[in-house]
Amino acid sequence: MTTTTTRPTVRYRPPAQLGGRGPLGGSARRRLTIIAFLVPALTILALFVFWPMASALRLSFTDASGFGREEFIGLANYVEVFTDPNIVRAMGNTVLYTVLFTPLSVILALALALALNSPRLPLRGVFRTWLFLPFIVSLAVAAFAWQYLLDPQVGLLNFWLRGLGIQLGNVLQDPVLAMPTVVFVAVWKSFAFYMIVFLAGLQDIPSSLYEAAKMDGAGPLSRFTNVTLPLLGNTTGFVLIIATIAALQAFDQIYVLTGGGPYRSTQTVVMQIYQSGFKDLDLGFASALSYVLLVATLVLSLVQFFLTGRKAKDAH
Repeated sequence: MTTTTTRPTVRYRPPAQLGGRGPLGGSARRRLTIIAFLVPALTILALFVFWPMASALRLSFTDASGFGREEFIGLANYVEVFTDPNIVRAMGNTVLYTVLFTPLSVILALALALALNSPRLPLRGVFRTWLFLPFIVSLAVAAFAWQYLLDPQVGLLNFWLRGLGIQLGNVLQDPVLAMPTVVFVAVWKSFAFYMIVFLAGLQDIPSSLYEAAKMDGAGPLSRFTNVTLPLLGNTTGFVLIIATIAALQAFDQIYVLTGGGPYRSTQTVVMQIYQSGFKDLDLGFASALSYVLLVATLVLSLVQFFLTGRKAKDAH
């Protein structure tokens, strides 16, 4: 009699998930991991961004000075922002600075980016490095350097111009020339960053589009207006927004070069916030003015974002 031995059937079991099985499921573990990574960043934002913003909003409705008790005064600070002649003039100076700085810096950056993007230009890397060097320097340090260059007695710029028969004078103390001079220093310092952004946008444009335009008989100007500009719509919108925000927040070079003078001709909104908050100790009014500037910056940024986004969509 033959005895047949039957082996037990072994069923396949999939491998266990990494980490084994614990009291928490995989999705719950992932959520806890994400939260653990977010908590340090959110804590820093809460302490140094959200809490100061909330405190500034509360102070804007008080007569806080940093000393003594605070009293709630409602919208009085906001009313003063739009009725004080000095504040209205500071707003006008800020608008003038923005109108001068933004187009000049953007146009210069785009022109240099087009030149440096040309493969026929020798030593492109060297020129890019030289042009980017001013952006590395601190704006306050650059302003100090330009202050000495523009000095009417010992400044090199005035010395060189006198050799050409040109008497520049003390432009930083001239109510007409002070603002253009401050804008010039800011453009010299900042255009390199916008130039790099434009270079990145130009290098993303396929060369086949330019070749097709050439085959259709399009000249350099036609290729620029019909190929380059439309495809740089998003990049141009980004640069315009960043340049506008930088112009509205201008402080360093104005503080170093003119201090808001002469005769308040370069006194911008941020300079006025500094004056009211740290010199006049009117923290409530400075907070209200800060929030007015914040809202104005947000509105202008949104308008530019929608306009440039619509142009880019129409181009595509």
